[in-house]
Amino acid sequence: MQSRTPAPRATGRPRSAAADAAILAATREALVELGWSKLTLGDVAARAAVAKTTIYRRWPGKNELVVDAVAELFDELELPDLGTLAADIEGVVLQFAAILARPEAKSGLMAVVAESTRDDALRERIRASIVDRQKRLVLEGRARAQTRGELPPETDPANASRTVDLIFDVVAGAVVHRTLVSAEPADEEWVRGFTRVLLLGLAGASAPA
Repeated sequence: MQSRTPAPRATGRPRSAAADAAILAATREALVELGWSKLTLGDVAARAAVAKTTIYRRWPGKNELVVDAVAELFDELELPDLGTLAADIEGVVLQFAAILARPEAKSGLMAVVAESTRDDALRERIRASIVDRQKRLVLEGRARAQTRGELPPETDPANASRTVDLIFDVVAGAVVHRTLVSAEPADEEWVRGFTRVLLLGLAGASAPA
């Protein structure tokens, strides 16, 4: 699992990976215990046993810190190799839903997304730290399915990139809406149905299994 890092510093003391990890873990702990509105950088510093200035050297503010703390959770996602594209999708979607069900992910993600509606820089950080990084799963899954012969090879790089974006948006949007907006479980039955719609389209999904 990789830690989130803000923009690299050209000068000064080398950063401590241990301090970074402690700060991000403390942020998630504070999100669970205090919630977004009551979380402060002073409280995070105390929990992580670092000076508040240590946090400010790494993150410009609370919003960015919470994005990186939540983003680290999504680095835990792995695409399982279960033998078929459908099974692989079901496996990673169930992992994704399980992460979103964690209190620190739920409260943190909802809060920063709401804040980002008024902050273009924060929206870009969410895109770079969470969205773009996790598109690796789509790329990996597509390449594996092509190797198995389940999907044809891509011949147009521009179209391939657009397809990756679309697949990610469909999967992430559906799971986030199901778990965080509708507050319904993304259980195995729901995930199987969703995967069927994703792979076959509406007409195919309507047909008898």
